Amino acid sequence: MTSTTLRKKPSGIRYDPDRPLAGRLPPLTMLRAFEAAGRTGSMRKAANDIGISHTVVSRHVRSLEAWIGWKLLAAGPRGVALTPEGESLYGATSVAFQSIANISAQLRAKAGVDELQIWCFPGLATRWLIPRFDEVRAVVSSGEVLLRAIDQMPDFSRGEADIMIGFGDFKRLPDRAIPLLEPRMFPVVSAAWLARNGVPSSIEDLTRLPLIHEESYAQWTSWFMQAGVKLDRPLKGPRLWDANLGFDAALAGQGVALTSNLMVADEISQRQLVELFETDIRVGGYYLVTAPNAADERIDRFRAWITRVLSEFEERSRIHTEMAREN
Repeated sequence: MTSTTLRKKPSGIRYDPDRPLAGRLPPLTMLRAFEAAGRTGSMRKAANDIGISHTVVSRHVRSLEAWIGWKLLAAGPRGVALTPEGESLYGATSVAFQSIANISAQLRAKAGVDELQIWCFPGLATRWLIPRFDEVRAVVSSGEVLLRAIDQMPDFSRGEADIMIGFGDFKRLPDRAIPLLEPRMFPVVSAAWLARNGVPSSIEDLTRLPLIHEESYAQWTSWFMQAGVKLDRPLKGPRLWDANLGFDAALAGQGVALTSNLMVADEISQRQLVELFETDIRVGGYYLVTAPNAADERIDRFRAWITRVLSEFEERSRIHTEMAREN
């Protein structure tokens, strides 16, 4: 026997596919604890995942090992790891649980009792998605929609969300991410700021002005690089948490913000904000991620809708911008 052997099975017991499941299937509470521990690599994390104490998780795993006859998890300095026998059982258990979760979600969605949970970066959620929320609900059609404005990736394995709409560099997208749109990014100021300070004479002059940043200077730095401006001094201006705060700060005349037509098309048409310079620079884009093996028709419908509507919006914005420049 190998070092992972727990005990020796009686030689008279053989695999028989015709035996009732009750005699061949381990108790599901044990399997659930084992799957969570194998997935998270920790008894404590598994306990948090399924809502019981870590001592109960450990007891269920030991009971399963006794039932199976093999050591399934090995303790280590950083938690627990699957043994070869544990990997075999974990693979089958994980697939089975995921299949049950998928078909359950489909049935609940069909019955209209399950929420579709969408996480979205705050700027797009507040400035663009909320005004179209009736459309979103109509597209989803069954069940309610829960929208959360947040700038972090959900844990799909724990069911935190069904869809994530993020923003980032298209060359370094998360696994399974589908690119949606790389919007044109441009500097804007309020009409009041422009009346006080006048139009900067060049893009390089922007580096000397109070720029409104999100959580870091990265976006403005990337924009200047693509504009061909060499930064010979540290950038100035307040650092705010997300695009919504940056928009509000620009509208209040606090400096120059970097934004897109998705965020400020209405304010520009109403002359509350003014675009500075004629540029065509893109410093990242929006992408969509769903849970692995997601089998929910509502997700497919939402993905098709947002892809189409974002593309149409960007095309209309491009035409409007060209016409405004010609005038």
